[in-house]
Amino acid sequence: MFLDRFLSKLFQLPRRQKRMLQVAADVVLLSLSYILAILLRNESLAVMADPRVWYVLCLTIPISIIVFVRIGFYRAVVRYISSLALGTMIGGIGASAGFMLVLNEIFARPVPVSVPFIHALLAFASVGGIRFALRSLNHRQQWKKRTPVLIYGAGVAGRRLLDALRTGVDYAPVAFIDDSPDLAGVLMNGLRIHSPKALERLITGYGVEVVLLAVPSASMAERARIIARLEPLPVHVQTIPVADDIRAGKAKIHDIKDVAIEDLLGRDPVPPRDDLMSANIRGKVVMVTGAGGSIGCELCAHIIRQRPRILLMFDISEYALYAADQAITAIRQDEDIGTEVVRLLGSVQNRRRVETVLRRYGVDTIYHAAAYKHVPLVEHNVVEGVQNNVIGTKILAEAAVAAGVGAFILVSTDKAVRPTNVMGATKRLAELICLALAHTGPRTRFSLVRFGNVLGSSGSVIPLFRWQIQQGGPITVTHPDIERYFMTIPEAAALVIQAGAMARGGDVFVLDMGQAVRIADLAVRMARLSGLEPVVVPPGGSAKRLPPGDIRVEFTKLRDGEKLYEELLIDEAATERTDHPKIMSAAESYLPWNELEPLLARLMDACMAHDVDHVRMILTAAPIEFHQNVQAADPDCAASRQVSTRENPVLPGYGRFVTAAAE
Repeated sequence: MFLDRFLSKLFQLPRRQKRMLQVAADVVLLSLSYILAILLRNESLAVMADPRVWYVLCLTIPISIIVFVRIGFYRAVVRYISSLALGTMIGGIGASAGFMLVLNEIFARPVPVSVPFIHALLAFASVGGIRFALRSLNHRQQWKKRTPVLIYGAGVAGRRLLDALRTGVDYAPVAFIDDSPDLAGVLMNGLRIHSPKALERLITGYGVEVVLLAVPSASMAERARIIARLEPLPVHVQTIPVADDIRAGKAKIHDIKDVAIEDLLGRDPVPPRDDLMSANIRGKVVMVTGAGGSIGCELCAHIIRQRPRILLMFDISEYALYAADQAITAIRQDEDIGTEVVRLLGSVQNRRRVETVLRRYGVDTIYHAAAYKHVPLVEHNVVEGVQNNVIGTKILAEAAVAAGVGAFILVSTDKAVRPTNVMGATKRLAELICLALAHTGPRTRFSLVRFGNVLGSSGSVIPLFRWQIQQGGPITVTHPDIERYFMTIPEAAALVIQAGAMARGGDVFVLDMGQAVRIADLAVRMARLSGLEPVVVPPGGSAKRLPPGDIRVEFTKLRDGEKLYEELLIDEAATERTDHPKIMSAAESYLPWNELEPLLARLMDACMAHDVDHVRMILTAAPIEFHQNVQAADPDCAASRQVSTRENPVLPGYGRFVTAAAE
């Protein structure tokens, strides 16, 4: 402790004072080296009585210091001194010994000729040794301040990461972990490689706080298996970028980040098929509505790489469109893509604007991703949700038919299946609009693609959990049993494009979302991978009676219109596989256009009158299996009206469903 404080004060001295100390130390060390050299050669102090011995010393020392100054010996910073300084040191001490030899001859050899050579060896050992000793002590002191880490993966990436960490100031690598039994016990770059069985022992023995995953080429399934092994351990798990990003220059080996949620899911996306990706895009005019949103922007990124003739980015939000345009511009520049990109501000509810755009640019393909999708917000803004999601889709779809657009792909959601909220109900009606128009025999091929949650999208629970963990909690989950399907944004966008390419008209495509994820389990896993021990507070329970932990997971309540479990299919028996392993086709019922149109007209009239109660009544009575089990949330609704407790009214003009097979 005393040594640490002394070294800390020593290295914090001003540069001038540190150089003066070095000069003083060298004077003492050179003098002692000279005296010790005489003793080693003569084994007696009698020679020291000869004044010529001291003349040689008194002249050699200042000349040696002047030489050290001239060759820049004191410009080297002791704490960073390296082997390159050895040459300077050898030159300076050699010059010192040379002067001593000359002076020894001038003064008629007061000491044996071998003394200057012995002096040189002793001076090199003492003058150089004390500097390297101080450097070692300083490094040891600084090492104590670093976070001890294990590197999981002893391949090329692991070795490169080790080199990067050793030159940094944050982490202190203590060992490698690798799954290969052939590497167990091997020393690599000074660190021993251990098998995963040694994890707990190493974490406890070295006080490891962080495990860094250096397996950039591993599949998602392999990464998920490794993370599952690390999850119960009291460490923060972080990772380096994936191999593709490193090779593409998008990231560096030392760009350490938290484990991505897709790593937890262990879902390996299927590589996109080039023929399907390009079918509706290459050489064509493609329009993306909602281009500033999470899915819309990713669609634009995939589309631009397929070299359309023109890409139209359409969005109502100026900032969202600006941000998306910045991302697409970067892709165009990096990949030298010459596609013309047109940024269009506008709403799909503006019929004149939509019709003008479609005709002016001769649009071939539309990806309709524009929608209000946040369940609680739409629940509190019913009219705006219906106008944008339903009426906006109707206007855009009718304009597409009139303009002769070749393909119209609706981006839908699992919340449209037996909806329990207004947002889901509006998306189900949007689906019915596309299906009904598809069976009126237009040139436009209508299809819809339905999938669940995408990771990291705006309003997603994942960014919320990350923020809550950074703030120290609590992590809030609406219900202990709530489950959701998850997919990455890039995978979802690529599958939407490929599904649209397979459409023949009136198709309902459902993406394979894998296994549903329990949100409470996800919150616990995210906390543990951040190095925290979560404590789950039971609904209605008290945290005071629970065991100690680092962060609480608390349950609130289901939000307005929120389901415990989402569904992707209305009729699971009426589904079949397509040529793509991640895309299913569903044969679903639809409402003929001549029967759907009166319903939409009533809905539009109610929206124009801003009669929220009537809008809700129409949605509830519509043949979309809408069963809302919450109190009306829109402030314009009649107070304290419970939608779920009254009988569903039967309104005139709502016809029967027609199955696709009957057509």
